Amino acid sequence: MRNLITDVRGLMVGNSEDSGIATGVTALLFDAPAVASVSVSGGAPGLRDAHLLEADMTVERVDALVLSGGSVFGLDAMGGVTSVLRERGRGVEVAGQLAPIAPGAILFDLANGGDKDFWREPVYWRLGADAARAASGDFALGTHGAGFGATVVDLKGGLGSASAVTEDGFVVGALVAVNAVGQATIGDGPHFWAAPYERDGEFAGRGWPAKFDPSALAIRMKGAEPRNTNLAIVATDAELTKAQAKRVAIMAQDGLARALRPVHAAMDGDTVFAGATGVSGREAGPVELTRIGAAAADCLARAVARGVFEAKALKFPGALPSWRDKFGG
Repeated sequence: MRNLITDVRGLMVGNSEDSGIATGVTALLFDAPAVASVSVSGGAPGLRDAHLLEADMTVERVDALVLSGGSVFGLDAMGGVTSVLRERGRGVEVAGQLAPIAPGAILFDLANGGDKDFWREPVYWRLGADAARAASGDFALGTHGAGFGATVVDLKGGLGSASAVTEDGFVVGALVAVNAVGQATIGDGPHFWAAPYERDGEFAGRGWPAKFDPSALAIRMKGAEPRNTNLAIVATDAELTKAQAKRVAIMAQDGLARALRPVHAAMDGDTVFAGATGVSGREAGPVELTRIGAAAADCLARAVARGVFEAKALKFPGALPSWRDKFGG
């Protein structure tokens, strides 16, 4: 176990980024077409092909899931991933042609100090293709991929991941680009809201504050503009239906609520995809499904904190500090 979503057999993850533009893309590629669904709880999402993931839609399985920076421009990233999949002979065959299915979502990172004068070039198509080609079992966290340009209200955000095994033996993992409207930490201190779910000191092991100051509950936000959005993928090796994957995605949203304050706001587009590789060869009944969903939520809370903990500050004037810059190693 690497404490990454790639502990779930049957998938790989790749990152790409452009440090000058201060943005990036993360692509999760399934080894074989996989069941997937999605839950959207934010008020300002940006999605591509996500409606295909509903249980009543014809397409049963997907080839990849994509998380991208760039706001509306980042929707090009899914095209880059799709092109690589097509090169590899992946996709649904229709009239003798292959149509890879790679739904995705975007976050806003256009106000982080990078050079944003790229409007006439398909930057995100290239970044998407590069992320797909980089996919492997190991990948970097923090200021990488879709988390490269991400921020929370007072710190640098980033890409996080975590994994666990349920008591039924199913492997569950989470992947998230943390770009929250609010905070991942408690008040002005170093402690993470996700502290109760931490394992093996994965985000510094600070635990809860020795004394909880009620002022820490004050809501702190970037502002009223929709320049946020947390993007996540949870996955399991169980055999699930699309309806079951939908339930896992819904349950996993609670992980964002455990790790961020506030969350699911009108000015963000919080989105959680859920994928099932089925590599375990075992189906999940109602009890097993509930345990998978609960583990997915816990993993997502941990992944949020890891994404902030592992991030490094961008090298631009006025850039937000990283957690380590502010609170130490």
